[in-house]
Amino acid sequence: MGRTITKPLYTPEQRRIRDSSRWTLVQGILAPVQLVICLISAVLVVRFLMTGEGYVAATVSVLLKTLALYAIMVTGAIWEKEVFGQYLLAEAFFWEDVVSFAVIALHTLYLAALFGGFMTPEQLMILALVAYAIYVINAVQFVWKLRLARLSADANEEGVTA
Repeated sequence: MGRTITKPLYTPEQRRIRDSSRWTLVQGILAPVQLVICLISAVLVVRFLMTGEGYVAATVSVLLKTLALYAIMVTGAIWEKEVFGQYLLAEAFFWEDVVSFAVIALHTLYLAALFGGFMTPEQLMILALVAYAIYVINAVQFVWKLRLARLSADANEEGVTA
C-alpha cells in the first residue's frame, strides 16, 4: 500500500525553473555557510555570557551572522520570484517566510540596539541567542519542507498519485 501525497511543493514547471536557477545554487551555498556562522557565533556569545570575555569577537560574529541572514533573505526572495512568481510569501513557503520575518526582525533589533546603545552587552547577547533559536526553528522548517518535497517527488516518480 503506497503513501498518498497531497499537493506537490513544485509544479513540473516550477521544478524545472528551480533546477535551472542560479539562485538555487546560491541558496544551497548560503544556507550551510549561515548555519556554520551561527554555530560559531553561538559559542562565542555563550562564552561571553559565561565568562564576560570576548565581547568584540561575539559582536563581530553576530554582525557576520546578520549579514549572512540578509544575504540569504534577499537572494531567497529573488529565487522565490523566479520559481513561484512572487518575491515572498508564496504558498509553498508561506510559513517559512513568516518565521523568517521574525528572525530578520530580531537580528535587525540587535543592530538597532547595538548601534543605538539602548541595551547592555549582556542584553544584546541574550537577544542574539533568542534570534538564533528562532533561526534554528526556521532552518528546521525549511529542511522539513524540502524533505517532504523530495519524498513527494520520489513518490510521484514511483507512480503514487496525488
